[in-house]
Amino acid sequence: MTMQTTKQDLNDKSKENRHHIHWAPLRGIPLERRLQTTAVCIWIVLAFSCFAFFLYLFTYIFLWPEAELDPEKNYLLGYHPHGIISMGAFANFATEATGFSKLFPGIKPSLLTLAQNFRIPIYRDLILALGMASVSRTSCESILSSDPGRSIVIVIGGAAESLNARPGFSDLVLKKRLGFIRIAIRHGSPLVPVFSFGENDLYDQLENDENSKLFMMQKKFQSIVGWALPLFHARGIFNYDIGIVPFRHQIATVVGKPIPVPVLEDGQTEPTKEQLLAVQDLYIKELQRIYDKYKDTYAVDRKQDLRIVN
Repeated sequence: MTMQTTKQDLNDKSKENRHHIHWAPLRGIPLERRLQTTAVCIWIVLAFSCFAFFLYLFTYIFLWPEAELDPEKNYLLGYHPHGIISMGAFANFATEATGFSKLFPGIKPSLLTLAQNFRIPIYRDLILALGMASVSRTSCESILSSDPGRSIVIVIGGAAESLNARPGFSDLVLKKRLGFIRIAIRHGSPLVPVFSFGENDLYDQLENDENSKLFMMQKKFQSIVGWALPLFHARGIFNYDIGIVPFRHQIATVVGKPIPVPVLEDGQTEPTKEQLLAVQDLYIKELQRIYDKYKDTYAVDRKQDLRIVN
């Protein structure tokens, strides 16, 4: 067989192969490659499902600014309430679905989450792609110390508050939360209260009064792993009574007015207890003002007004 004939045969085979599907063999493939392919498939499914999920929610979510934010400053935005999984926080501050950059030009927010979430394979890559960061003190200070306009968004109530999330109620875990105020004062970053009407209306959960065995088990679980475990439910794809698809409910997110923080004196490295409580008082008053102003528009079916709890 000549070299010319060999090339011709190869060309013929190449043309023939263009019209065939090359299936991967069931045997003989290293386990490492199988795992790599599996990981990529899971990532694709999660990525598209998250996109579809947010697309479903975006129809019902909007962002309303009450004041402009100076792009030369670094802000600390406090998001309330936590809800079951903070859907409003993701949509407004981890994506451009509600047009954050147009409403607040020059402000670049980073939504913060538990450090444990960055140890979960694949999920870690998704939240990093959304620009999210750890809520650790080091992470907060690093962002607030960087370029002008860089800001952080913290869901203040955290895991503890998710156990209070149910339709018609707005119980905020805030009285003992002073850490975010301390960080804001240390860096001279104004505090911006944010309240999302409808966040708690997306899911319901089993009754878990503070004295119930279920609540005690949930708190024990939270103390061990750092996450809360609300036994939540909403609607399904083909039913209206049970499932993990959120209820069809609007989320109206109101960004309040910035609260200036006191400047530390020369030689002072930490704010005093009096300074922390004074700023907290202003913060709660602004949060209450937002709620009272919009509750009759966006919380018409509320069962109870805003409460600040332990």
